[in-house]
Amino acid sequence: MSLADTSSGVRVLDKTSLLLSVLENESLSLAALVAKTGLPRPTAHRLATALERLNLLTRDSTGRFALGPRLADMSVGARQNGLVPAATPVLTQLRDLTGVSARLHKRRGIQRICMFSADSRSHRVDAVPVGAAFPMKGGAVSQVLLAWEDPDQLYEGLRDSRFTAETLAGVRRRGWAESLGDEGSGIASIAAPVRGRDHQVVAAVALSGPVSLLSRSPGRRYAARVIDAAILVGDRL
Repeated sequence: MSLADTSSGVRVLDKTSLLLSVLENESLSLAALVAKTGLPRPTAHRLATALERLNLLTRDSTGRFALGPRLADMSVGARQNGLVPAATPVLTQLRDLTGVSARLHKRRGIQRICMFSADSRSHRVDAVPVGAAFPMKGGAVSQVLLAWEDPDQLYEGLRDSRFTAETLAGVRRRGWAESLGDEGSGIASIAAPVRGRDHQVVAAVALSGPVSLLSRSPGRRYAARVIDAAILVGDRL
């Protein structure tokens, strides 16, 4: 990719856009940013650290740059693709039927973002604010959002993850994923994919709550409800 590919006529904006573009699907070291963008190292460093101060970029434990939480907030605010209006009544009803939190998550590069949350009225231990961004390294939601990706995306998503390619094969076979403890100690979750008009996975519907309510095998009790809710959200898009 080069500046000529996405020229606005304002060079600092073009360079910033280029940095954000190459970070859309993976986190990168400064050296990798320089290699992928062709920007001089001082320029790449100056822009990346400025974007970090604005929370438009962040750095992981290894020092690699990734898209930051402010971009997640902007994404949520835009109500992309009508997902939130479609999901709100469905997930509110799912929460009322099960007594645990029902949420909608969307993938954004190497993160998953909470787009909507109908929190449990009585169990707040796993409360998640709308706009919160999480790494795609563990949990039922991450498994669902990655399971149907193309091989290159799967390979990138599985690096340093707490699940395996075999786990994702099982998710594709069943049509749902479950996890214990990935959302917090004593928390169970189950998720299913929301598909758009082209049948591509565009989001995930999830139930999350204490193991004492969802059990250590939440799929046995709630898979059908979560799948039905995800299908209904997709139909409403």
